[in-house]
Parts: sequence; C-alpha cells; structure tokens
Amino acid sequence: MELRSKRAYLPAEDADGNRVLVDRLWPRGLSKETLGDVAWVKAVAPSDALRKWFGHDPAKWDEFRKRYFAELDANPEGVAALRAQLSPKGRNTLLFGTREEQHNNAVALCEYLRAHREHRH
Repeated sequence: MELRSKRAYLPAEDADGNRVLVDRLWPRGLSKETLGDVAWVKAVAPSDALRKWFGHDPAKWDEFRKRYFAELDANPEGVAALRAQLSPKGRNTLLFGTREEQHNNAVALCEYLRAHREHRH
C-alpha cells in the first residue's frame, strides 16, 4: 500500500489513486462535487484542542506528532474506519485543507500508518 498526502484544493489526478479526506472540517469553499468521489474519515482528525494548539506551527511539529499519535493510539475505531477506506494494493492519497503542506495532520497520519502497518485490520 502506498500512502501520500495532498492538498484537497489541488485538482484530482489519476496518480492520486484512492482519495480520502482526513480533516475534521470540510475544506472551506469546496463543494462535494468539486472534490469528487472521496471518502471522508473525520474520526482520525486531531482533536479540536490539539488542532488549535498546533496551529501548523513548524516549531511545534514534533510535539504535535507525539500528541496526535497518542490520540490515534487511543482511537482504534477511527483508525480502523480509515483503514477500511484504503486500497491495500494501490496508492492512497490523504487529503487535507490547510495551506501548510509539510506540517499537517495528513502528513503525520501517513507516518503513523506506515509505522503501524502490522496492525492492519
């Protein structure tokens, strides 16, 4: 399974493969028709408190990942819901809404899923 992340506002491409939105909030200004046929698994998004604390501040990135991974560890149902939407053999693109392309929950979630492959349900 291949994982990558991409801004939801960028056009869909065949190379994206299976697309899954992993933000708690729907991307502002995007209609469901514009985003296309994507699954939305908001259950794996960071808590509102963590999201607001982080604010996409690169200086908080390491601590954000630590706290977010702890939230994911405590949320096996949400992680299982995401895994159910992923294509086990193909490319999966986790979509996010923020302009910050390197320090966001989708990037961290890809890292988490790669590190926890053995826990696939």
